[in-house]
Amino acid sequence: MEVAPGNDYPLPNNVKALFSFYSHYLRNRLREFFPTSIISADSYLSKIANLYSSSKRRRRKTCLPLPLPSAASTTSLDPASATTSEACRIFEALEDIIEHTLRNLHIIQKNLAFWQSRAEGSNAQKAYFMICQRGPSAFINGTLQMMRDCADGTSIQKLYCSAYSHISERISVLTSLRYSLATFLAKVYMELDSVGEDLVKDLENSLPSLLVAISDLFFNLEASIGHFHANRQTGSSVDGSYSLPLIFAKLPEVNQEGSQWTECEMRDAINLIYENLQRLDTYLSVLVSKHRKPRKITLHWMSYSCGVFGISVCSLWLLHHSKLMGSSDIDNWISEAKDSTVSFWNDHVEQPILAIRDELFETFRKRQKGVMDREEVQLTSDSLHRMLLAFSEQTAGKKFQGDASDQRMLEIVMTRYEKELMHPIQGLVGGELVRSLLIQVQKLKLDIEEAMLELDQILRANEINFAILAALPAFFLSLILAMLVRAWFKQDTRAEGRGRVARIQRRLMLVEIERAIMQFQSCKDQGLENDAQCMYGLVLYFLDSLYCVVESHARETGEWICLRQDIIDLAKPGLLTESKLSIASRMERVYDCLLPYSRRR
Repeated sequence: MEVAPGNDYPLPNNVKALFSFYSHYLRNRLREFFPTSIISADSYLSKIANLYSSSKRRRRKTCLPLPLPSAASTTSLDPASATTSEACRIFEALEDIIEHTLRNLHIIQKNLAFWQSRAEGSNAQKAYFMICQRGPSAFINGTLQMMRDCADGTSIQKLYCSAYSHISERISVLTSLRYSLATFLAKVYMELDSVGEDLVKDLENSLPSLLVAISDLFFNLEASIGHFHANRQTGSSVDGSYSLPLIFAKLPEVNQEGSQWTECEMRDAINLIYENLQRLDTYLSVLVSKHRKPRKITLHWMSYSCGVFGISVCSLWLLHHSKLMGSSDIDNWISEAKDSTVSFWNDHVEQPILAIRDELFETFRKRQKGVMDREEVQLTSDSLHRMLLAFSEQTAGKKFQGDASDQRMLEIVMTRYEKELMHPIQGLVGGELVRSLLIQVQKLKLDIEEAMLELDQILRANEINFAILAALPAFFLSLILAMLVRAWFKQDTRAEGRGRVARIQRRLMLVEIERAIMQFQSCKDQGLENDAQCMYGLVLYFLDSLYCVVESHARETGEWICLRQDIIDLAKPGLLTESKLSIASRMERVYDCLLPYSRRR
């Protein structure tokens, strides 16, 4: 059983693909000279040819499982049978078909989403994209073209038309590619679902028909996307020439009813699948690269250029103030910054922490001496009491007890003071005016000392509060740094994350699944079979994306077994649309990784 020589498709553009290409070519040439006596060498060359795909399998991520019974995936044949090993390789090849198709769909969908977002923008945003977000050469060429068209007065209108044509052409090509690949994915998945039971009952007789059906699906895909090189628009904005037409290797005719396939025929069919996958990846990589979104550095080249210019200016400025130019400014700035940092640390970190520690672990009596002690206030109070007692006894002419009230004696002093003020000169010379004034000064001193004692007690009681206030700048600075570090480590911009944005993206995936299921049913009701298959392929693509992003979260919460089964049920072709929508609604309400962020909290 021979396969067509692999010289009618474009050469791969990387080392691994080139190695695979020449290994296929060498194998075919050797088999032409030694068709029956090179089985071992053929097996070795087949392993070399599939090195690239096998390495992909070893590194593959989790994705939507094949719609096959478990008995089929493990093969129910006798382990000694020669077909068993080839059957295992066939199941691996089927997994690779699904994986390659999903990966290409992901690339196409990502680029298509970018161009659709640009198409929804205003004319000014489209013009800005055409001039400022396609690189320096596009900026120069666009500016020159606008200057040349200014004389006609239609430069802006031509720019709008150019932007519309540029974006719409890429949307058209990528939409067609997505349509064809989604249809191919749906047909492969439905074919596997339909032959699953037959594979369990009679694996040897079912595998040939399955391989023939897969080969026919490849040729249907070739008919749908292999014409892009011939349908290029006149005046297209795509740079360079399109790739050569997509031509898959053909599977020779086999008498499926009269005889079973030999081991060699089975192996050649598997190798042909990998060869067609390689041709498909090469063709799509060339085609998508010509319609892909601009790279990040191209989109933001102006910002990056300004950043580079700013860094260059700062570097020259630093060089001017460095020792290389004989200046000690940088050393002085470093010294000042060091002193300021040390001062900030001492004033706002170390000293407040030590004060808090002393306040918490030392008793009130062991604190340092305040501005005013209670003993000093008591001395002043006793002195005032003796002065009032002596003045009152002399003025009233009678003996007072030692525990007499200061307030009562102070009234006597004030009464005498008022009488002396009526004759101030006589009171100063021979009266009691001076003595009463000194008593009032002593009373004022006592009041001041008592106020200072109360103030000192208030300050001591609030020492910890003042220490905390002094530490607040350092605390807020540490909090801001911690928030920045947490945001950098968390990186919840992707659906695999744990934050609010990641949860929103996962719920949007579920919305896309529900929308695609409803559109699938709508196309089916209208008799649009091809459109219905395309929508079913998109359902599988969104389910695979959801399957990948929720697995780790669901395993942590113990929900993975139930969630995985629900995703597999949504992918079943024969399940009613009402049941699928009910499952999707339950997934949104029940599983923790798909709940809204606020409800989860």
